[in-house]
Amino acid sequence: MTDIQDIFKKSNVAVITGGASGIGFAAAKYFASLGMSVAIADLGGDRLAQAAAELKAITGEEHVLAVETDVASKEALEALERAVLQRFGRVHVLMNNAGIGPETSIFSAQTGWDAILGVNLLGVINGTRVFGPGMLAHGEPGVIINTGSKQGITTPPGNPAYNVSKAGVKVFTEALQHELRNTAGGKISAHLLIPGFVFTGLTKGERKEKPAAAWTPEQTVEFMVESLERGDFYILCPDNDVARPTDERRMLWAAGDIVENRPPLSRWHPDYADQFKAFLEKKD
Repeated sequence: MTDIQDIFKKSNVAVITGGASGIGFAAAKYFASLGMSVAIADLGGDRLAQAAAELKAITGEEHVLAVETDVASKEALEALERAVLQRFGRVHVLMNNAGIGPETSIFSAQTGWDAILGVNLLGVINGTRVFGPGMLAHGEPGVIINTGSKQGITTPPGNPAYNVSKAGVKVFTEALQHELRNTAGGKISAHLLIPGFVFTGLTKGERKEKPAAAWTPEQTVEFMVESLERGDFYILCPDNDVARPTDERRMLWAAGDIVENRPPLSRWHPDYADQFKAFLEKKD
């Protein structure tokens, strides 16, 4: 297993999509604080410029690149890679983090489904497929970190397009890591970041202040780095409201729907409410 300090170090290069705010920006600031060169990709020119200015104040102008990028477009990701390689030469950290979450239902407008699947799922798939071959080819240690969601594992009712996109990220990243670990001479590993409740632009809604239950993006990145130091693939983040044992029970129950032949999403089925509550409270 590669020591993460051989990757997160001065002169190495990190690329973060969705890098102008939230978890992506917190990660960019962390990498910049180590003296790494950082490329952030996002939409919104003013927001991107402001984030870049903050990063330049940390690590210096020559170590920061900001590229307005629609990750739903493979061509835009290819242009991003060209810009990064022209500026920095190679990539050691790829964080496919860009995500959106407009509300959808099964029969809601196609535009919402296309937008979510394009950014959340194809952005991760194509980001990996565009940057991954070059990361393998340069022969130095590196990581690909894909941002998933607990909703892609327990798939709660509501916003099915988001759940489908994040379930796809989980499956894709598992397959990616399997392929990488079986690539002769390869020094790249993949990891699935599974945030808890984090106070970001995606989750805050109309709220101006962070709820007590939520983590900050910086706390999430700190936990991510600690998990990577341990070599974890599944970076299952708690928050101030839900501890890991609760997450584990919820995930086990979701898998149990298949094994026990229960109705799908039985956790929210009235006939199984008491059974789920008892399962959640079990101590063994």
